[in-house]
Amino acid sequence: MDSIIARGMTFRGCHGVMAQEKITPQVFKVDLEMFLDLKNAARQDDLQSTIDYDQVYHLVEKIVEVESFALIETLAEEIAGVLLKTFPQMDSVEVTVFKPEPPVEGEFDYFAVKIKRFQK
Repeated sequence: MDSIIARGMTFRGCHGVMAQEKITPQVFKVDLEMFLDLKNAARQDDLQSTIDYDQVYHLVEKIVEVESFALIETLAEEIAGVLLKTFPQMDSVEVTVFKPEPPVEGEFDYFAVKIKRFQK
């Protein structure tokens, strides 16, 4: 299966269980791998036959920056659901949401959630 990959999309949002996380935006990074057949897009060299990266970016941006969830699991699920609904030609999508600065004492690069969802 072919795929379109987006890595390191960076946004600021209010997601978390702590009260401060609900009001103070923090950095979230999102990686996507969108699975679909790209044969026709390649042959036709036509944007209408594939997925518009700009549209994907702005859909994810709106979810991360406007919505607010307690869990990054829920954030990832919302992103996957919106993308699958918006792009019916997408067979499945893998979403990874990174939270580089959670309120956890210790040394680490990030915490993340990765999910894969399929078209119904």
